[in-house]
Amino acid sequence: MTQDALMSLSERPQRLPETPVPSIPAIDETKPDVASVQYSRFRTKLSTHRTGLSEHRTSLSEYRTDLSTGRTEMSMRRTGMSFQRTRMSADRTLMSVIRTSLSLISFGFTIYQVFEKLREAGSITHAGAPRNFGIALVLLGIAMLGGGIIYHVQFMTGLRQERANMKGGGLIHGESGFPISITLITAGILLLIGILAVLSMVFDIGPFG
Repeated sequence: MTQDALMSLSERPQRLPETPVPSIPAIDETKPDVASVQYSRFRTKLSTHRTGLSEHRTSLSEYRTDLSTGRTEMSMRRTGMSFQRTRMSADRTLMSVIRTSLSLISFGFTIYQVFEKLREAGSITHAGAPRNFGIALVLLGIAMLGGGIIYHVQFMTGLRQERANMKGGGLIHGESGFPISITLITAGILLLIGILAVLSMVFDIGPFG
């Protein structure tokens, strides 16, 4: 149903003008033939009056049906949009995990590099504890990012399945796209960079060694 069709549902049928019920005519019962004709005309007037009321009730019923259809349509659209809002909320949650993990990885790698350069320059002789602390921060960032990615994938898989089930059941339209999250791709790339960084720190291999 288009937006114009939904807007047209607000046109309520015109109020039926109040018409008095036909009054009972004065019947001369001494003349059966004339009385029969007068009764017949009275019944015809009553029938016409009832028909007008019935037609108006039918119009009101159709109007209520159209309103119900419009409300159902709007409800389906709101439900479909709620899936999109939930998807974007999951992306924002993963972004928060990325920011925290990136801070841990970068801070830990910086600590490791600073004390490693100081040890190579001869300024300090023992840098094991600070280096281990830097490695621990990087590993913590990698573990946090990996857990965030796993949770995001599981949540989005369930969300997509629920959306497909509701679409199959005719409860939502599901016309809007449901693309793969760019945030998830970024998180995967950052996870790879973190793994390469910790390999460089521990085994002195890789692009950061």
